[in-house]
Amino acid sequence: MRSVQVLWDYTAYGTMVVHRRPPHPPFVCPAPFAVEYEAFQAMCRARAYTPMGTTTLLNVLHRFLLFLDDQGLAHADEMRAEHLTRFMESFSGCSTRYIATVISTLRNYLTFLYTEGFLPVNLSLQLPKVRVQRHAFIPSSWTAENVTKLLAAIDRHNPQGKRDYAILLMVIRLGLRVSDIRALTLNNLDWSRKCLSIIMTKTKRPLELPLLDDVGWALIDYLQHGRPATTAEQVFVRHRAPYDGFAHHDNLERMLQRHMHPAGITMAGQKHGLHSLRSTLARTLLETGATLPVIAGVLGHQSVQTTSHYLAIDLDGLRQCALDPDQVLADGR
Repeated sequence: MRSVQVLWDYTAYGTMVVHRRPPHPPFVCPAPFAVEYEAFQAMCRARAYTPMGTTTLLNVLHRFLLFLDDQGLAHADEMRAEHLTRFMESFSGCSTRYIATVISTLRNYLTFLYTEGFLPVNLSLQLPKVRVQRHAFIPSSWTAENVTKLLAAIDRHNPQGKRDYAILLMVIRLGLRVSDIRALTLNNLDWSRKCLSIIMTKTKRPLELPLLDDVGWALIDYLQHGRPATTAEQVFVRHRAPYDGFAHHDNLERMLQRHMHPAGITMAGQKHGLHSLRSTLARTLLETGATLPVIAGVLGHQSVQTTSHYLAIDLDGLRQCALDPDQVLADGR
């Protein structure tokens, strides 16, 4: 029956439609906390939190509110410090970075409840401070061989392959963030000037990058021969009806994994999401002698201090900084 359904969809829509599992049911806030939850959501919208930031925050908050409901609380003002302690104990096996995210979310929410009069005391002051050292980890990057194997493994004879190839080139060659690729619209492409101009989702700052020849031709191939007929504004859309853009929480991880396996690429113990391909571009630029301000401009960083994190993966540059122990000892005599 599934094969018949696929053929029927192809006849109806002109492309293969992949039917995925139904999404998780939407969150229903427990009644005792519904008023303040709605007020908090309104505050998030008023502060123009990014979609991804809001999703991360609400995912933690949903778990917290369900926990409070399980504890039998009838009102938010019944919350005590021991409830926070019990909730945090459920994250004992998580990374320090994620625990810091949970605590930050709780601090944000509890401060809001106190400020708006939902709590008589500021319970956020009871939360521990977790120090997470910025750039404590060396960025993951790909070898040139694996990048070549990844692109070569994509079947560019089918519409979805054309789309995925163009997406990956935009990360590998231009260093675009996933959020900006998801949001990219046809109006962002200036074919006469061979460039793309966007307002970055993360920083809300403008960014203009050249449409390199291979990227441009991959886009043209997708737009002319791969993209389904759709009213969606986004350049890249799902290849199943109704052919809308990717959801704001989709990190395109599954798309990347789909092509890594046939390419024979394994990166065990190493991060290998699309962001690692951004890191690979930064390393490549460093190896070619590009300066940090230039790389910061390409990657859309607000400060070269952020870009300097990638110095840790410039092995050739680090070798030049190495000291000769014999020379050091000789100079110290």
